[in-house]
Amino acid sequence: MPLPPITHLLYLHGFRSSPRSAKAQATAAYMAVHHADVEWWCPQLPPSPREAMDLVLAGIADWPRESLGVIGSSLGGYYATYVAAMTGARAVLLNPAVDPARDLAKHIGEQRAWHSPQERFFFRPEFIGELAALEVGALDHPERVFVVIAKGDEVLDWREMSARYPGSRVRLLEGGDHALSDFERAHLADVVAFLSPA
Repeated sequence: MPLPPITHLLYLHGFRSSPRSAKAQATAAYMAVHHADVEWWCPQLPPSPREAMDLVLAGIADWPRESLGVIGSSLGGYYATYVAAMTGARAVLLNPAVDPARDLAKHIGEQRAWHSPQERFFFRPEFIGELAALEVGALDHPERVFVVIAKGDEVLDWREMSARYPGSRVRLLEGGDHALSDFERAHLADVVAFLSPA
């Protein structure tokens, strides 16, 4: 049985990012024009991974699982993988972090928010353990996942990202960058079509 089009869409931003990211803003604008009936939520995630997932799971607690979609970018892709594992939701992952507990260990300390450099937060040592606790392994429904990966990602290894999601739809881009600068022009419509097929 094919799943119905999504009625609720969650967007999870990356490390140091926010709902003001270019991809989040482009997706919100696209949904408002083409799928205005879909409930949209892109929360500002707290630095603590545990608090971030508590916030998200509480926020979607009454959303219907069979018509729930989630998009996650970078660290948000790791979080979206967790949400998909917990709920069975369809997920689109944009250059997703695969092992953030390893990769973010070197970022412990004070950080500046990407879109508001005057805003600072402290990435605490205990957050590494909180990230590791969100590792979910192989997904029960890999066919419900669409991964967009740029070989030119300057932050994450495309080979590691590609190997993480066997059985999922993967779009592997020659070149590109971590931010997926061509997201709105080249990928956004396909991302939404995956979540809400016509």
